[in-house]
Amino acid sequence: MTPLEFDQTHLWHPYTNVVKPGPTFVVKEAEGAWITLDDGSRVIDAMSSWWCMLHGHRHPKITGAIHDQLDRLPHVMFGGLTHDPAIELGKRLLAMTPDSLTKIFYCDSGSVSVEVAMKMAVQYQHGQGFPGRSKFVTTRSGYHGDTWKAMSVCDPDTGMHHLFQGAVSVQHFLPQPPIALGQDWPRDSALNGLAALEETLRAHGHEIAGFILEPVVQGTGGMYFYHPEYLNQARAICDRYGVLLIFDEIATGFGRTGKLFGTSYLDVEPDIICLGKALTGGHISFATTMTNDRVAGGIGNAEPGIFMHGPTYMANPLACVAASASLDLIASGNWQDQTKRIAAQMEAELAPARGYDGVRDVRILGAIGVIEMDHVVSADTAHGLVKEMGVYLRPFAKNIYTMPPFICTEDEISKICAGMLRLAEVL
Repeated sequence: MTPLEFDQTHLWHPYTNVVKPGPTFVVKEAEGAWITLDDGSRVIDAMSSWWCMLHGHRHPKITGAIHDQLDRLPHVMFGGLTHDPAIELGKRLLAMTPDSLTKIFYCDSGSVSVEVAMKMAVQYQHGQGFPGRSKFVTTRSGYHGDTWKAMSVCDPDTGMHHLFQGAVSVQHFLPQPPIALGQDWPRDSALNGLAALEETLRAHGHEIAGFILEPVVQGTGGMYFYHPEYLNQARAICDRYGVLLIFDEIATGFGRTGKLFGTSYLDVEPDIICLGKALTGGHISFATTMTNDRVAGGIGNAEPGIFMHGPTYMANPLACVAASASLDLIASGNWQDQTKRIAAQMEAELAPARGYDGVRDVRILGAIGVIEMDHVVSADTAHGLVKEMGVYLRPFAKNIYTMPPFICTEDEISKICAGMLRLAEVL
């Protein structure tokens, strides 16, 4: 049995049919923006390995930090113990995130950070004397992860978790924010979507702990970019009804949108923020949930006082040093020039797709490029063209998209854009 035959017989891949597995490539190594397959073929990782590999594969600063830490302290429990990598990372996070976010809870993955945020919101409300506030409000077409509570705030009809309706908690869903980024903002709340939020909180605020959504960019829900004013005004509405505002920045954080965070587009700050994916530059799984003194105090000053969560690998030193190294690279400021250049190049080179049959829209924001089709596209068909194109793209639903590593050269971005145009012609 070859390695690939073993894989397809025994290994279960994400979002696949284990009985009839789809096509899979065996990757032997990766460096920079490139993946090398077992037959020697090299293809550009235009997905940044699901959006996390900002600085490219095997960045020497990040791998060097992990190697050095491995020789000293690979892991130790965070219960009753601490270490320099966790402390140093905390300092870096405080320096770059919104000023009001002062408390840092380290997590295993992005989905877990959403679970933590939702537990924080519920425990805070309980401490405020509102034990009935255990539900959440969110928007349609959102996505927040695959773990149990996170699934409950993913779109129950069009999302990937509709099969679990009736099993997960029933939440309150608002229409997708209707005003796209770049459109004029209408003051009429019935038109801008805020009337729906106000009406929901007026009717159900007594049972709602928090309002959770992805700021400015809805990722897996459709790569939709919406107007920041929606969130600016949602902040005041949430405050009026005592509902916490939670931003899921797992996909939008660390420069991907052209600004440091989705929150950077706003005039307001959240009560809780979830960060993951690119936190370690894509080199090791890690995430964090950050909150403000009000929420932390509301939990700490009420029974039982302790926050009821504690992952085994919380604050893993290897992940902490990888994250610090990645944040050092971001702090250098090069990402701003990189994402600006990538955005301009994709805008120019993907523009022809606007004239293709079957194309509904072409959208660019920072280092995110999207060709939205008017029909569902086949990821398996795209897979079959990877070696021909020299680019690994994995479309989903109606979207052919890329989130390339920031280090991509002009030639590499051109190759990615050509691949996207090719898929738009044949899918």
